[in-house]
Amino acid sequence: MALYSEKVMDHFRNPRNVGVIPDADGVGEAGNAKCGDIMKIYLKISDGTITDVKFETFGCGSAIASSSMATEMIKGKRIEDALALTNKAVTEALGGLPAHKLHCSVLAEEAVKAALLDYYRKNGIACDEALLAPHACAFGEGETR
Repeated sequence: MALYSEKVMDHFRNPRNVGVIPDADGVGEAGNAKCGDIMKIYLKISDGTITDVKFETFGCGSAIASSSMATEMIKGKRIEDALALTNKAVTEALGGLPAHKLHCSVLAEEAVKAALLDYYRKNGIACDEALLAPHACAFGEGETR
């Protein structure tokens, strides 16, 4: 049995939505100090819909594939749908990840939710801790994750 699914390999070799949105409506970052992976997600939002999403990831193939898949899963979706994104859904969409790489899907979820929190803050929208917990709602104003 292969260590990585064909879907993981495809998103690693041909990542979707790579890049930066200079005038992003929300930017979120998540990282793992143990493995060194860092993900940054940029969102463009119009009328409650994610119209564009880009990512920059410094990390392993699983981190890149998780970022790519997460962006594909939220692009064109309503904010509420993006808030429902879970690391489990990212992992399943990729056809699975090795146990020691599951943290990559967690980082993807955290980066998306941090970007949505940034959008909320920039627009003076109250944070719904039930949807974003344990993300940056617990951080002080101006702090990032």
